[in-house]
Amino acid sequence: MSIKLSIPGKMVDKWFHYLQQRPVLVVALSSLWVLVIGWIAFGWNLGVGLIDETEPLFAEASRQMLLTGDWITPFFNGEARFDKPALIYWCQAIAYSIMGVNEWAARIPSVLAAMGVIALAFYTVQWCFTQKDELEQVTNLPRRYLTAAVAAALIALNPEMIVWGRTGVSDMLLTGCIGSTLLCFFLGYAQNHRPVVIANWQFPNQWYLASYVLIAGAILTKGPVGIVLPGLIMIAFALYIGKFWQIWREMRPILGMVIVLVLSLPWYILVTWRNGWNFINAFFVYHNIERFTEVVNGHSAPWYFYFLVVLLGFAPYAVYIPASLFRLKLWRRLYWLQQERSQQLGLFVSLWFLGVFGFFTVSVTKLPSYVLPLMPAAAILVALSWSDLFPTSQNSTPTHLAFLRISAWINVIFLTFISIALFNLTKIVVLDPAAPELYAEMEKSGILKYGGIIWLITALISSGSILTHRYRQIIVINLVGFMAFVALALMPAVLIMDQQRQLPLRELSALIVELKQPNEELIMVGFKKPTLTFYTKQNVNYIELSQAALKYIQNQESQKTRLSSLLMLIEQRKFQEMDLQPDTYKSLVVKGSYHLIRIPLSVKIDKKNTAY
Repeated sequence: MSIKLSIPGKMVDKWFHYLQQRPVLVVALSSLWVLVIGWIAFGWNLGVGLIDETEPLFAEASRQMLLTGDWITPFFNGEARFDKPALIYWCQAIAYSIMGVNEWAARIPSVLAAMGVIALAFYTVQWCFTQKDELEQVTNLPRRYLTAAVAAALIALNPEMIVWGRTGVSDMLLTGCIGSTLLCFFLGYAQNHRPVVIANWQFPNQWYLASYVLIAGAILTKGPVGIVLPGLIMIAFALYIGKFWQIWREMRPILGMVIVLVLSLPWYILVTWRNGWNFINAFFVYHNIERFTEVVNGHSAPWYFYFLVVLLGFAPYAVYIPASLFRLKLWRRLYWLQQERSQQLGLFVSLWFLGVFGFFTVSVTKLPSYVLPLMPAAAILVALSWSDLFPTSQNSTPTHLAFLRISAWINVIFLTFISIALFNLTKIVVLDPAAPELYAEMEKSGILKYGGIIWLITALISSGSILTHRYRQIIVINLVGFMAFVALALMPAVLIMDQQRQLPLRELSALIVELKQPNEELIMVGFKKPTLTFYTKQNVNYIELSQAALKYIQNQESQKTRLSSLLMLIEQRKFQEMDLQPDTYKSLVVKGSYHLIRIPLSVKIDKKNTAY
């Protein structure tokens, strides 16, 4: 079956021949492409308010680090925070010092990490196809650069990368470090340069050296997983191709481990020296060992959880992953052993994808962000699969075309399902107590309808491309549909979500800063929103239960503390549970589901919630 081209071949050849004569222009256009898709995915509306519950924890700990000058122990709300190592806090604190303490600065480390792995993936794919052209003794610039452009776009333009690339937490920084580590490892392996000699000392080539530095960064971002995960993937690849000891000699891993330890170990030594077993138990035992072997914070999920996460997180392209893996025929080991190093990228990214997926599927605690490091591998897999549809000197039909056709129809069904879900979203989702009007506002604005129409049109156009055998167009149609969805539905939804869910807290924070009196304590009852700590720049006493809050008020009065009053932020339903008498408090403001009140400690409250 022939494959029809969506763009006249002569025009494409003429354009790329023009580019071939101007390498500087090629670099400029490639850089522009990466910047454009990066801006669409990560830069657009980046400055909206911080999102509870996790993001303000990182943002405030980094602010405290900059404020106090303590770059060893992160603190949040007056307590040491040992959830994650220091690199994310260092990056955010440095960004604060340059850009000021704001949302952009809190998120820019995630943006830069995402952009870094996208740019490196573009370079890697382009370089591999350049080597492929040399082996085939052809110059196929369209295949070379379009495949790299598609790979970069697929990495950037998917829900999982967009969510975490726009969030000021450590997940995208880890993904950037691990993804770049693996790409640098492959480039070091594929280019197979001679060792670097410095003062009669032999070092691995520059790509291997870069991978060691990035491993140290990953360890400083999330701990042991930063070396365990990429290490397992590298070892699996080396064993599969039967070159374990050869790669061992090339990488000089003993020297590499020295580099990793010199860069990453000092912080762990200093924080342990300062905090002792508190750090060891909190970080290594609870946040690493127990998260892998036990359910932590109720984050349990069935064994198929990550199938759903990848399907939705890499939508709408995830349906092409099975066909892309089938194309590689991993069971044909002899075939891969005969390939040049530069042509083993497909094998490597497949092991990368399967390795991350399998590792976290085994883990007992499961969160959607855990499989974020496999997204670059998934994007490159799909892009490589699509590269077979570009014209070659042999003009052969891809062997996986039948599988690709089936996947394309599944893609149409999937897009139709997404469209129907968006049209009926208000009937499907569970209301958020913090923003009960959120989905009603989205429906009122029309963005749910726009989103449904975009995906329905995308499904219809894709169907037409399948029926006319224009398969090469389908991935572009999906990308264009996704960009239209981001522009017309997702970005407006982000603004509405910020207005409904986070804006009341920011406005309350500004009021608290204005109204808070000397010798007055700020407490939050019934919920925990770290946003309040970040925007008020004050410690907040979090009390979960309304009865516990009543007891706390009584204790403050009986102990005759220096406090003159309590400034209490409480949910309306919790406020009703407290059943305070009108003369025991002063109502200051009500915003959304939150009520801000002042309780003078000169007014006593008995066990029956009455003043006397």
